[in-house]
Amino acid sequence: MINSTKNILITGGAGFIGSALIRFLIKNTEDSILNIDKLTYAGIPENLRDIDKSPRYKFVKGDICNKELISKCFSEFKPDIVMHLAAESHVDRSIEGPSLFIDSNIIGTYTMLEVSRNFINETAREFIFHHISTDEVYGSLGSDGLFTEQSPYDPSSPYSASKAASDHLVRAWNRTYKLPVIITNCSNNFGPFQFPEKLIPVTILNAIQGKKIPIYGNGLQIRDWLYVDDHASALYKVVTLGKNGDTYNIGGNNEKTNIEVVNSVCQILDEIAPAPKNLKITSYKDLISHVQDRPGHDSRYAIDSTKVQKEIGWEPKESFESGLYKTVEWYLKNTNFCNQILKNS
Repeated sequence: MINSTKNILITGGAGFIGSALIRFLIKNTEDSILNIDKLTYAGIPENLRDIDKSPRYKFVKGDICNKELISKCFSEFKPDIVMHLAAESHVDRSIEGPSLFIDSNIIGTYTMLEVSRNFINETAREFIFHHISTDEVYGSLGSDGLFTEQSPYDPSSPYSASKAASDHLVRAWNRTYKLPVIITNCSNNFGPFQFPEKLIPVTILNAIQGKKIPIYGNGLQIRDWLYVDDHASALYKVVTLGKNGDTYNIGGNNEKTNIEVVNSVCQILDEIAPAPKNLKITSYKDLISHVQDRPGHDSRYAIDSTKVQKEIGWEPKESFESGLYKTVEWYLKNTNFCNQILKNS
């Protein structure tokens, strides 16, 4: 690990990836962390229950669009590094109501960039702005090939379009104002603490409750899956070892169709938490139900992580199988936590 300690300001740190990152930093570094999170439905303080008493961790509830608040946080905390994760992230919600995605993902990123620019102009200190983004900005792949850092942008949903716009803003602030930046684009994350609206937690929780497990269309859409703790370690390596102005794609090398993912979850559940007799099913797979496909549903994502592996020296530790087993076990042990989250959302 890097020896010199840093002040790291993280936006969206109560979310799924952000909380995994903060847990990683508190456990593996001596850095001080300031977490700014609006605590929308997917921002859950309980995600940080293991580290929230650390003297190196501070939390501020706030909106990244609030320039006055963000400026005050910069002035008081004096960050060496910003890791910007705060974003609306669920594609279905972006289709139903895109305005929140425009505000948070575009205006929020613009606000963070402007406050960062003013901060380094005033302090003349070493600084890096790390923008965490998604592979969905690249659109849909064909049956072969991989997304690289040179892939053209071709977003399909309001969510991915808003993230593409934020990526472009970050690059523009680097080129026009010389703000030091790094961008990472990641594949589908999975693991503990993911809000139960995404494919894997929905499958687990619906299955054990005997509910239908929904699959969009034929379920043959392909995603590359990345265990969230591997992603957290990659983000830290990139922000400490990456080059100013560069982009790094982070993937798990785990291409799976959605139906394969659901079948794998059901198989693990069949092994470690067999369905009770009153459900009258032989396997949780019997609960799978194909529903109308999502509008503009991309058929395939796949990440080429060669650059981050060669230049930064990062590789995922978890296979899809080992990560999925850990994930299923975690949700089975935390069903009350998940049910309470859904009740309050």
